[in-house]
Amino acid sequence: IYPKHGVGQIVAVETSVIAEIEMTYYKIQVTKDKLVLTIPVNQQGNLRPISSVNQINKAISILKGKPKIRRTMWSRRAQEYDQKINSGEIYQIAEVVRDLNKNTEIPVDQSYSERQLFEKAYDRLLGEVAIGLNISNEDAKKKLDKALGKKEGNNDADADRIAMIRTAIVLCYIVTNIFIIAGVIRHW
Repeated sequence: IYPKHGVGQIVAVETSVIAEIEMTYYKIQVTKDKLVLTIPVNQQGNLRPISSVNQINKAISILKGKPKIRRTMWSRRAQEYDQKINSGEIYQIAEVVRDLNKNTEIPVDQSYSERQLFEKAYDRLLGEVAIGLNISNEDAKKKLDKALGKKEGNNDADADRIAMIRTAIVLCYIVTNIFIIAGVIRHW
């Protein structure tokens, strides 16, 4: 696990000469982000192994807990959530997922930045759970959603219906205003 990018696989250990200094580094492939990282071996303290089954189970139990939302400004909380996500620690990531989970099937109930942070944390946790428990991403998603109390179903279809209804309302509002303005101009 590389904290800022999540689950990756060391694909090579290479040596090269940079400014007449020989350096050995890991080439780490992060498949989800289609990214290849180059991490010097002397900075391997930033890397950590995949969490054990017990650690993953504890993270899942964190998801089942009650959200702890502080009464501070959103910008401050967002910064704290981002720091927790980038720490790479599975328990902190699980806390972010738990706290930002709206337990609703409709993703439009969250602000854009809230949804982005939730998805970032959720994806990191999902990747580690899938690899750590040696299960598919779909099974890991079901496990996480069950812990979060989400129902199985077609969330995207519900969100699409709501988006279409909201779009229709906005279009009606715009058309009504155009007719009002046209009437005012005609009587002017």
